[in-house]
This record gives sequence, structure tokens and C-alpha cells, in this order.
Amino acid sequence: MTTEPNGQPGRARTLAEELRARSDDALATLLRLRPDLLNPVPSDLTQLSARLSSRASALRALERLDRFTLQVAEALAAAPDGSPDTVARDLLAGPARVKPHPAAQPVERAAVVAALPHALAALRDRALLWGPDSALRLVIAVREALAPTSAAPGNTRLGPTLAEATLGMSPARLQQLVTGAGLPGTADPVTGVAALTGLFTDRKRCAALLAQAPEAALGVLDKLVWGPPTGTVPDAGRPVTAADARSPVEWLLARGLLLPSGPGTVVLPRELALHLRGGRSHQIVEPTAPTLVPTVERDPQAVDSAAAGQAYTAVRTVEELLDFWGLQPPATLRAGGVGVRDLKRTALTLDGTEQQAAFWLELAYGAGLLAPDGESSESPARIGEVWAPTPAYDFWLQQPITERWELLARTWLAATRVAGLTGAPDAKGKARAPLGPELDRVLAPATRRAVLELLGQLPPGGVADPAALLAVQRWQRPLRGGAAGPDGLDLRDQLTGWTLTEAELLGVTGRGALAAHSRALLAGEDPGPVLGPLLPRPLDHVILQPDLTAIAPGPLLTPLSQALALCAEIESKGGATVYRFTAESIRRALDAGRSAADLHVFLGQHSRTPVPQPLSYLIDDVARRHGVLRVGAASAYLRCDDSGLLAEVLADRRTVELRLRLLAPTVLAAQAAPETVLAVLRTMGYAPAAESADGDLLITRPDSHRTPHRSAPTPVSEGPQTPDAVLLGAAVKAIRAGDRAATAVRRETVTGPAANRAPQGPARADTRQLPRTAAADTLAALQTAVMLGERMWIGYINAEGLASQRVIDPVKVEGGFVTAFDHHAEKLNTFALHRITGVAELDEN
Repeated sequence: MTTEPNGQPGRARTLAEELRARSDDALATLLRLRPDLLNPVPSDLTQLSARLSSRASALRALERLDRFTLQVAEALAAAPDGSPDTVARDLLAGPARVKPHPAAQPVERAAVVAALPHALAALRDRALLWGPDSALRLVIAVREALAPTSAAPGNTRLGPTLAEATLGMSPARLQQLVTGAGLPGTADPVTGVAALTGLFTDRKRCAALLAQAPEAALGVLDKLVWGPPTGTVPDAGRPVTAADARSPVEWLLARGLLLPSGPGTVVLPRELALHLRGGRSHQIVEPTAPTLVPTVERDPQAVDSAAAGQAYTAVRTVEELLDFWGLQPPATLRAGGVGVRDLKRTALTLDGTEQQAAFWLELAYGAGLLAPDGESSESPARIGEVWAPTPAYDFWLQQPITERWELLARTWLAATRVAGLTGAPDAKGKARAPLGPELDRVLAPATRRAVLELLGQLPPGGVADPAALLAVQRWQRPLRGGAAGPDGLDLRDQLTGWTLTEAELLGVTGRGALAAHSRALLAGEDPGPVLGPLLPRPLDHVILQPDLTAIAPGPLLTPLSQALALCAEIESKGGATVYRFTAESIRRALDAGRSAADLHVFLGQHSRTPVPQPLSYLIDDVARRHGVLRVGAASAYLRCDDSGLLAEVLADRRTVELRLRLLAPTVLAAQAAPETVLAVLRTMGYAPAAESADGDLLITRPDSHRTPHRSAPTPVSEGPQTPDAVLLGAAVKAIRAGDRAATAVRRETVTGPAANRAPQGPARADTRQLPRTAAADTLAALQTAVMLGERMWIGYINAEGLASQRVIDPVKVEGGFVTAFDHHAEKLNTFALHRITGVAELDEN
């Protein structure tokens, strides 16, 4: 029995009725917190309440609760349905003036009392809990998921109730337990269970019974009190009486203090466990989140400078990576991703570890700067799909450093692909490849943001202990960690460690503390104004030296860096980068269309020292020999005006694999691809040039390989996105309109040959049964409504076969259609007559 707001006894409201009493803002809050309920938008509040009771939706909502709110729900699941909020309070803090169990961790009762209203409000906002504070009810799916059982004791580690544990027990055996506990016999099993339950929930009588127990029997109970609540006993179901008991376990079985849960197992009833625990449902109760304090406090300016320097390095590293892969695109594995050999080669190029190389690869891929090029290839010597930079990479190169870093940072924050899983075995025991499948984890973005936001709560320059970060996350979302692996770490543990490492690599943090520009990034603001002044200023010059090297004393402008990398090899990196000029690097620049004069001018403009004579001689010498030999397609041919040089090539044994033959004094034919001919001749010390079909010198850029246009991969969604205010408002409006139509008080349905007669007098609409009237009666009723200006209640089936109920004001009936104001959509709509199942007049009184 419940009471109405006026204090008079009344019936208990249903969940749908409670939702109906909520304000529009409260309904919008519910739909925002549980967006899965909007797929599709419920037709009315009855349908919404049905979705709230679905197990999948309820479990998804439970995953987003903090530890104390979840503990409140678990305590209510262990209590009888309809218990008041005081029961939840006593289960968590322990009843007043009751001594807690020695193994229970102390908890401040005042902290529980202060936090309980907020936890109950959170459960109500998500519609996981309903009813007044004097009779709280969990949604059925939540109670089923959290109620402790023998097989699944849950976080409370309690067992089933005495009534649940004795279900199926014979009446005779139940009477033996009643008399064994010192109670008078009962007339039936129901009263017998009630008598035992009353004994175990009465602290004085239960304590008196336990005072008679042998010390060894109390030791057995103490082992089960905090769970698991089950134990192994041979022949647990044997009918032991109080007079026949010989062992401590038999003493407990004879009095119902232990009950059989299987042929060889016994269980501790929930009521007795709560008595032994001192009324506590949880051994450890955490009404507030753990306090996060900095372990080290660094100078904020030093933190920002270190993070900015690493942010610049991150941008340059991605640039270097993609330039390298543009020159030598690695093949795509058949199962996706790249091979171990290509990963090691990339790590060596970047002067980092393979795990770091995998991180940069995944970051570039997620930002849309790297992608597979498809099966087509510009080069006939290469068959199959390869990884290469996308056209978006060229646009990215032209942007300021701050914008380039922001793209990388925002990509990392939102990415569900986890580079840390590279190399870990998959379900089949094979190592996961970088850029391959099975690297998506929907928990990754939430964990990254949670870690950074926790760092943001510390004072500027504060560094947190990773264990403390994990403790706070476990309190905030206890059900989101996933299963623990062989090392005892769950996915969230691993993601937290990877987040701290990757944030340092990317320049989001500096020396372990969150940087100022990252705080702006997390707030959704532009980090550029904060980051820009901290970045190193790029240089526009190098220092040329006589030993054919060039020293860049700092970071170079992107165009200068690219041009220099084209005509020189990077020999060492660090605070200063050393470039070395070689014949091969000069020839690479000439192949890319540069002339000797272009190189002289370029080096003269960008060197703080005069161009050394050895470098000038090297450029002129390579340019003099460049293009003397020309290679085309026969399979391939060699053409040269110097017949003596062709004879020299033909006679050289190193050209045997090319299968050359003389076609004319100045032409040799080769049975090999032009790329192969070029490669072999270059290894022999010649400097051939490619030739087009028209005989023109073919200028190619070795770094010109790009994929067709590719979109960045979309992060895997863990569920429906949170709807915006406009969608929430429209959804609430539609649900309210549908509910008004479904619950409208109506008169008796218009009858006819095809109609189902409704009961006499006003009635509530049943959302599962549409009004049914004959077509002629429907048409007549609608025409009458148009003439009299009456409001009608109709059933309607749309073109997709979805049935709904509408309240309409008919305006016109003609041509097989009804034009009416639809109160569900709140606009003028047209309804096909043949889709209207029936009509009924509304009782406006």
C-alpha cells in the first residue's frame, strides 16, 4: 500500500505513470543520459517505459554510474522491492548502534547520508529507480542484473534470500529446519519460511541462536560472511536434524543457518549474512571519490616549454615518417596493416622504438594523412596495394605548425584505434600488425580524456601517480574496465599507461604534467594562441662545410627542409641536424627536375657560408654525366649518341640479367623493365635518365607517390551519440503528443461490421490495440467530425507498416484522404483513408 500526495492510501504508480508526471526537462535529461532509448523515438511513454526495462539498455546505463551510486543500486537490489531510502542508508553505513563486523572497513555515516540523495537522484534521472523515497523500486532489468545469487554474488558477495534458497525444498524438511532453530512448527511452507526469515532478521533472537553454536561452527560462518557465500560439503542435501548433528557444518545445516545449493555445495542465506556483517551490504563503502594529489610539482613554465618542444618534434616526426613512406611505400599485408620488417625499418628511420613507430603510424592514419592506395599503381614494377601519404598530407604541410599539431592532438583524443595493442596476440594467437584490424577499442577515447581531465584538476605543473589516476577512474566508472588479462591488468589499466606515454610523445604533457595549451584543447578552445609563442622559431639557413656536409643549427622551415632532404642525406639528428651530399643524392635532385644551376643558386641563398668548392665540383660532375644514357620501354631500351659508351655497357658482365642486344649503333634493347635497367646501370656507376615515349627527358619526383583521395577512418562508436538540445526537444514533444493520443479519454468506438465493440462509457486507450471500425463507418464519422468541428482519435498504419494512434482535428475529407491537424506532429497532415484502422470520439468532458 502506498500513499497519494494528499496522504491518503492509494495504488502504486507504474513506471509509465511516473514518467508521465515528470517535467519535459526531466524527460530530456533522461534521453540525454540514455540516448539508446531514442532509436527510434518511442511513440509514447508506455513504450519508453518498456525500453527502460530492457536488459541491454539497463546494463549500458549501469556502466556509466560511479562506484557509490552503483553501490546504492546494489544495496537496493539486495533489499526487498519497495524498501525505503533508510534501508539503503543502513545497508551501506550500517544500522545505528549496531557494532560492525571486524573485517568491514570503517565508513563515516555522515558521508553516506550526505552522498545518498545525490546517488538516488542519479538513478532516478536515468530511470533505473522509481517510486517515492518511502518505497523505492529498481527497474526489473536492474534488479535482475544486480540481485546477488549463489552463482553470481556480485559486488556485495551476498547469497540468495532464505526464501530463494529453500525454493523447491520439501515441506517436511522445511519443518525440520523450523523446529531445529527452536521455533514452533508452522502450518505450511510459506509461514515456515516467514518464521525463519523473521528469526534471522531479528538481531536479538538471531544473536541468541548463534550464541548456542559451537566455536567451530562460528568459524565456518566467518569464512563465508564476506563471500563468496558458498562452500563445498559432501552430500549437502542430506536431512540432518538438530539431534543428529555431529559436526559444525551439520549443526548449521540442521538449523537452516546453511542451506544446500547443490548436491555438494551449501550457501549462507542473505539475511544471516547481513546479521553477521552488522547490517552492511558492502565490506568497503566509498561515498566519495579518492582524493587526487600531485606527487611532484614542477615549474609550470618549464612544463609548457617542454611540451611545446615535444609538440614541434611530433609534427616533424610525422612529416619525416610520411616523406619516407612516400619514397618507399610499404606493401599492405593480405590481412591488413604492415609487416614487421617494414615496422622495424620505419623505427630505425625515426630513431625510435617499434612501439613508438606504431603510434606515429596510427596517428597519421587516424588523421587521414596516410592510407592504402588501392590495387592500382602508377608504377608497372609494383603490383598490389601499398601504404602512402594522401593528398590531405600536402595540404597539411602548408598549414602553420600549431594547426598541424592540433589536428594530430584532436585525432588522438577521439581515436578508438590503440597503437599499444600492436604486437599483442589476437584471439588466434597471432601478433597484431600496426595499421591492421582488431586495434579498435571503444574505451580508449573516454580513458584518454578522463586521464587528461584528472591531470587538469591538479595545479599547473602538478604530476600525478598513475596508480592514483587509476583509483579515481575505477571509482568514477567501476564497470568500464573490462576483464583482467594474464598480467592482472584490465584494458583500462593498460590504456591509462599508454595514455600517459603517448601524451608525453605528442606534447600534450610536459615532464608528466598537463601543459597550458592542452588545457585549452580539452576545453574545446583553440590551443594555437597558447602554443604558438612557445614553439621554436624555424630557421631559413644552414651552414655548408668543406667535407660535403651541411649543418642545420635548429629546426628548418618546411620548404627548406624538404628541398635539402631531396639533394642530401640526413646523417645525424638532434639539436642540430647534419646533412651529407653524395653523388646519389645529387642525382636524386637532378632526377626530380633540378638543374645544376638551380642547386648552386639554392645552396648559395640558404647557406651562411660560401658554397665549398668540393660541393660545387660534385654537383657539376654529376650533372655532366646525368642523362647521357637514356632508358625507355621496349621492354626497355638504351639510347646514347656515344656508340663507344653503349659498347662498353653491352660488354659489361654485370648487365647479363638485362639481356641486352644491339639494335643500332646508338640503341640497345633490353628484356627487362625500365625501372630495373635504371637500377642496374646506377649500381654500375652510370647516371642514366628515363625517357618518355616521345623521346623527351622524363622528369619524375621520387617523393611524388600519393594515394587517391581518402577519408580519415571514423572512430568506432560505443553507442548512440548524445543528442543535441534540438533533437531532445523534438523527441520529448513527439513522445508527449503520442502519449496524449494513447491515453486520451474516448467515448465508445464507432461500431460496424468490422469493428471490435468497446466497453460502454469512457475508457483509456490501449496502446497495443488500435481502434477498429468498418471503412464506411470510419468515413461517415470523419465527415461528421468535419461538419461539427469535433476532435477524433484514430488508429493509423503508415507506408512502412508501423502502427500508431493519433488525435486529429479533421478539416477536409475528399479523394480518399483526410486533411487534419495532427496533435502528435503539431502540424497539418494528410492521412490516407485506407490506412486508418478505425476512429473514436474523444470525451472532452
